[in-house]
Amino acid sequence: MGKINATLGLWQDRPAEEAFETAAAADRLGFEELWIGEMATFDAFSLATAIGLQNRRITPALGPFAVSVRTPVNIAVGAATVSAAIGRPINIALGTSSNVVVSEWHGQPRERPAQRLEESTQVVSRLLKGEKVDFTGETLSTQGYHLRLPAPGSSVAVAAFGQRAIQIAASHGDRVLLNMVTVESARKLCAQVADAAAAAGRPKPPVALWLATSVDPTGEDTKQMIRSKTGYLAAPGYSDMFIEAGFGDLVALAKTRPHPKELRAAMPDEELAAVTCLTGSVGDVEARINDYFAAGVDEICIVPTTAGDPGGVRTLTAVSKLL
Repeated sequence: MGKINATLGLWQDRPAEEAFETAAAADRLGFEELWIGEMATFDAFSLATAIGLQNRRITPALGPFAVSVRTPVNIAVGAATVSAAIGRPINIALGTSSNVVVSEWHGQPRERPAQRLEESTQVVSRLLKGEKVDFTGETLSTQGYHLRLPAPGSSVAVAAFGQRAIQIAASHGDRVLLNMVTVESARKLCAQVADAAAAAGRPKPPVALWLATSVDPTGEDTKQMIRSKTGYLAAPGYSDMFIEAGFGDLVALAKTRPHPKELRAAMPDEELAAVTCLTGSVGDVEARINDYFAAGVDEICIVPTTAGDPGGVRTLTAVSKLL
């Protein structure tokens, strides 16, 4: 059986400070690792430091950090800072993020994102080991820096979905990070990771998967899970996944760029949740987790809903029995 860890939801329809309640529950209930993303609220390094000081056992895993926004030195310094402040190791994830985050929010060019991801992964991995790095690539360079703080030795996961990102993750990452995919898509992606790792002469790195999760969901929990899918329906790659799962008409509607309320009204909540989330009784959730493990996923990272379950405590408590 693979691993089951926890992830902060950072749900946009909930108070940002709810993250602390989720983190405390995950620590108390025995989850080994807590994924801490970076979206529109907290700086992930600051949030991880606060969580690490409040909860003395759980290992923070930070990111994915947008490699077109943060430099390798910035990421390595941030990781070493958190590790030194909380007195234990942490882990890191990198990704290309989106045009909205990189270009619209930060005003940075998102040029050759895959090449930037590959080069950043190589440099960050070396910096986190304490190496002095002299690197001149096609999209970034750094000369002469090495960590002055103790090297945290963090693992570096690479967020991947498309073929090029999968190749980079399999060739250079310590883990591959997937988000919100069906069992069948997970099976295909895990096979691609294995093939790419073999081509690179490496063992297949572990594959971790974030999945929105609700045990015994309320109606509000289900709506929260489904709202998080709206931006993916027309996205390259994801749209094909939803079509294969039987939602072709919904994808066709999403590609017309309707008003969000119109798209939301057309989304079949229960059916969508059943293929892209973990939902139902704890037995239902366990069965779905095992389906993903059978498909080749090594680690399930549950993202507990909180709309009808403040802090995700009900779901985390139920899933902790499966650890």
